[in-house]
Amino acid sequence: MSNQVLPLSVPSPAPYISVVIPVFNEEDNLSELGDRLMRTLSAMDRAFEIIFVDDGSTDRSWQLLSGLNRQHPQNIRALQFHRNFGQHQAIFAGFQAARGQVMVTLDADLQNPPEEIPRLVAKLEEGYDTVGGWRENRRDSVFRKFPSMLVNYVMSRVTGVKLRDYGCMLRAYRREVIDSINQCHESSSFIPALANLFSQKVAEIPVGHAERERGQSKYGLFKLLRLNFDLMTGFSNLPIHLVGFMGVAIALLGLFFGLFLFIRRIFVGPEVGGLFTLFAILFVFVGLNTLGLALIGEYVGRIYREVRQRPRYVIRQTLGPDS
Repeated sequence: MSNQVLPLSVPSPAPYISVVIPVFNEEDNLSELGDRLMRTLSAMDRAFEIIFVDDGSTDRSWQLLSGLNRQHPQNIRALQFHRNFGQHQAIFAGFQAARGQVMVTLDADLQNPPEEIPRLVAKLEEGYDTVGGWRENRRDSVFRKFPSMLVNYVMSRVTGVKLRDYGCMLRAYRREVIDSINQCHESSSFIPALANLFSQKVAEIPVGHAERERGQSKYGLFKLLRLNFDLMTGFSNLPIHLVGFMGVAIALLGLFFGLFLFIRRIFVGPEVGGLFTLFAILFVFVGLNTLGLALIGEYVGRIYREVRQRPRYVIRQTLGPDS
């Protein structure tokens, strides 16, 4: 019987920088993205890892990520979701797997150049907890810019941290901030806003932005508007408060208007077409009630999702060091 001693599995050293990239049907951009990331991060002379999270892609994205892992097995890791769970869930999974002291998030569409990462890290090392990029000379249509303006306004009011661009995914975080985020288990959340809740010092720097040359955007107008509504109800009770204030205001207006009609009837006589006025008032009240019920339903739906405690995501397989 052989007494051969099997070699121990030695884990790779912990990196200083972890770059987390959600991927959904980006086969046309992954090869170039991988090359540019490797060149940029290697030039920083810091230990690094790149974590791609395949968010249920239906194209060749996973095959290309597997190829990148074979080319750079010590630096590139990949997680594959069982199905599409969403961009922020993919980032959460990357944060859970990341080992670096500095975390950087980046989209896979190459609109935000990976060459900006050293500038973000340098700014973070000045003593900030979170550093976000704001897209200077943004190359998107007005249908993308307008919902983003709403996101920036809502998030600045809700979190108390005024930033120019909450929608830019090119951001850097300290390990302590990510550890706090990893302790949050709500089923849906917006990572830039969540990070600001755990950051004492937040900064923004201008970053480049390019038009999408290959592939299709995953955020249409409806999805962006839905994101705004999700943010308002996910981070604040402000919508419920606004509807309450509107209800009080309309009730007072209705009271004064009813008093006006009563006095007018005494001195002028019955109003011609008064039935239509009553219908108009009724429609205002019905619309307000419907809006209030919709908001209450949204909050109740969130409670229902949290009570079920289903996992945020399901990982099918992983590639890379220590996987």
